[in-house]
Amino acid sequence: MAGILAVNSFGDSLRQFLDNTYPNELRDDFPCDFRVISSHALNSEVNFDSNTVTLYLYRIIVDQFQRNSIRAGQHSGQTPPLALDLHFMISVWAEHSDAEHSIAAWLMRQLYQFPLMDSSSLTPEGQWQAGEMVHLVPAEISNEDLMRIWDALTPGYRLSMSYIARSVRLDVEEQGGDLPVVADRFQYEDAEAGNG
Repeated sequence: MAGILAVNSFGDSLRQFLDNTYPNELRDDFPCDFRVISSHALNSEVNFDSNTVTLYLYRIIVDQFQRNSIRAGQHSGQTPPLALDLHFMISVWAEHSDAEHSIAAWLMRQLYQFPLMDSSSLTPEGQWQAGEMVHLVPAEISNEDLMRIWDALTPGYRLSMSYIARSVRLDVEEQGGDLPVVADRFQYEDAEAGNG
C-alpha cells in the first residue's frame, strides 16, 4: 500500500519508464520528450517545440473489484486500503505523421510488453511497499467520449491512446481502537415456558 503521493508518483514513474526505454534508433530519427501534464496546462495554449508524448490523468475512480479486499497478512478488523484506478490519456504531439505514428506504435508496443510496474520501477515519493504492483491496461473509450475530452480543451485533437493503471492502493489511517457499539440485540424468554 502506498502513500497519498502515489497517484502523482505513478504518473512520474510511467514518464520515467518511457523516457528511459525510448530506443536510440527512434531517438535519432524522432527525438521525443515525455511529460506528465495537468488539466490546466493542457487547457492552455500548448505549443511543444519538439515531438512530445503527454500523459494526462483525466479520471480517477475507486477500483470496483478491489474495493473492500484486504491484503494477505492483514486481519479482518483492519480497514482495507483505498484501491484506485487511474485513467490516462496518452497523446503524441508531432508535426509530421511519420514521427507521430512511429512514436505511438512504439509506445503501445512498450506498454503491451511491460504492463506491470513494481516497487523497483515506481518513484520513491509514493512510499510503495515491497511487492506492490500496478497493472497498466489499454482502456476502451468511445470516440464520442474522446472527442468530448478534446472539445473541452483548447488545443486541437491529437493522436491519443487511453490506459488504466490498476490498482493503486492507498494506505488508510487506522481509527484508534475498536469503534463504539451502535446497537445491541437481546432476546428474553421465560425458561419455564420453554420446557413445558
